[in-house]
Amino acid sequence: MAYQKLGRSMAQRRALLRALTTALLAQEKIETTEAKAKAIRSITDRMITLGKQGDLAAKRQALAYLTDESVVKKLFDTIAPRYKDRQGGYTRTYKIGPRRGDAAPMVIIQLI
Repeated sequence: MAYQKLGRSMAQRRALLRALTTALLAQEKIETTEAKAKAIRSITDRMITLGKQGDLAAKRQALAYLTDESVVKKLFDTIAPRYKDRQGGYTRTYKIGPRRGDAAPMVIIQLI
């Protein structure tokens, strides 16, 4: 299996991943479950790579996926130039233990 279903339908999963990716790029650090963090890691790397390209087509692709225009502006103006010499691996995850309600493994995912 190439991706995790996360217990949701395709439309719900896509909306969740878009929202989490937008939140991660906006705040640069979020707390979520380990499965969701693994799912958004590759998407976030792809968005940063689009930001590094910096052309109009890349900006339109990022606008089509991310849900907030100000986050796209931040991605292209501040986040992507920070990684101009880095060839991938833009995120880091820290395990912080189980969630209190259902013992789901929680992590903090942040931009390096």
